[in-house]
Amino acid sequence: MTTKPLTVVKCGGNPAVDAAGICADVARLVHEGHSILLVHGGSGEIGRLAGRLGVAQRTLVAPDNVSTRYTDPDTLEVVVLALAGAVKPALVAELSRHKVPAVGLTGMDGHMLRARRKSAVRAVVDGRTVLIRDNHSGRITTVHTELPETLLRAGYVPVISPPAIDEHDQPVNVDADRAAAALAAALGADQLLLLTGAPGVLADPDDPTSVQSTHQISPTGPPNPSATGGMALKLIAAREALTGKVATVRIADGRTPEPVSRALAGAGTTVHISCAGAPAHSSREREIRT
Repeated sequence: MTTKPLTVVKCGGNPAVDAAGICADVARLVHEGHSILLVHGGSGEIGRLAGRLGVAQRTLVAPDNVSTRYTDPDTLEVVVLALAGAVKPALVAELSRHKVPAVGLTGMDGHMLRARRKSAVRAVVDGRTVLIRDNHSGRITTVHTELPETLLRAGYVPVISPPAIDEHDQPVNVDADRAAAALAAALGADQLLLLTGAPGVLADPDDPTSVQSTHQISPTGPPNPSATGGMALKLIAAREALTGKVATVRIADGRTPEPVSRALAGAGTTVHISCAGAPAHSSREREIRT
């Protein structure tokens, strides 16, 4: 546990997300006395670097319609280079520009994020469910909090990304949203904000005005079928954080001015776990909350 209320902010890797704006808002809040840990992805930079290096990219779609990055050995190398070598230094530099002391880390540092590599993953290929066995991805099993807690107590902003380290002490790709959820739960965070390239969870994925002010996810199983791709993983991450006793989880727009402050004020979608046996339901707003 940290000494004062903690907010974990996940800066999405969608190129549309305003990372500089997120850093400026984080800096203002830190100067006002907030304690913030920043977790980031980097899908846009991973794709850009993979293209430059000629590494083919592939998405795996599970039978429950949740999509993830296929991480073969070449892609794992790209992931590490993109996150640790480009995205993280840029975020740390941006925070430093706003006079905020920041320290960039991966989940491997200090064995902070321990994961178990998946021996096989199910994916739908040409209409058939197959097993993919050479995927270097994993699921977080343990969070060692000593390093981020020490930094937070000393007034630093930890900036954390995948990869994690697996049971054989090798790097393994993990989903950044779920990493943020695991860190928020382990650190006893009060809030988890998942900032992305959408205004929140949409009732209709094709209608950006159909933002749900709240969204209920079932305690187990896949999210609502209307949530596809990355949003489905964000909802799974939200459930994991809530199960881990994080009080508030919001999925909000990372493209707007002051995105962290807006999310703290209630913008976007607040996620709840539905009561066992009750149908999940959501309320819908036609206008994005400010």
